Amino acid sequence: MVEHKVKILAIESVTHNVKSLKVEKPKGYSFIPGQATDVAINKPDFVDQKRSFTFTALNDWDHLEFTIKIYNDHNGVTKEIGKLNVGEELIIDDPWGAISYKGEGVFIAGGAGVTPFIAILRDLKNKNELKSNKLIFANKTSKDIILQNEFETLLGNSFINILSDEKTDQYKFGFITKEFFQSVLKNLDQFFYLCGPDPMIESVEKILDDLNVDKSYIVKEKF
Repeated sequence: MVEHKVKILAIESVTHNVKSLKVEKPKGYSFIPGQATDVAINKPDFVDQKRSFTFTALNDWDHLEFTIKIYNDHNGVTKEIGKLNVGEELIIDDPWGAISYKGEGVFIAGGAGVTPFIAILRDLKNKNELKSNKLIFANKTSKDIILQNEFETLLGNSFINILSDEKTDQYKFGFITKEFFQSVLKNLDQFFYLCGPDPMIESVEKILDDLNVDKSYIVKEKF
């Protein structure tokens, strides 16, 4: 595994606890939309603490981008990432990951689990292949919705939000259930792309099984 030291070129706040980091792209480095890499901070106490983050840039950009949720409630890697400044360095490995676009379908994300789908949907837009793909995005509150404006522009009515901790007139309230799927999806004979917290993914997989969705149509990360 080759390690690459890359400088941070720009930092932008995406939500109250999510940051976008633009970093240098090593020469010859390439990835497939949906893939991730292992990242460490190039500081003595953190070089051995690698965490996995998804590329949210596209492969033909001249830089890499990571969209990272910052957890300030404990002294971990993301809290330290939240303190980084332009010019400091990350260490990245080669790309990996099993989530990639297989065909039209429904992207189902929980919180920061949406990150693999950012690059995939951006790529489809560039190719004029968004078609009837949908994104179901589960969050606690509306302020947690990552790249809300961009997804609304990309997908319009095919961007479906559900909030567990906040009731609004704009979005559905509660959790993803069998009844929820039946209310928002007419076609179950398509791909389902899953990424989010393990309990949510397990629950969604059980629902899809109950709805007789073929397992070959379910795309998720394999560890």
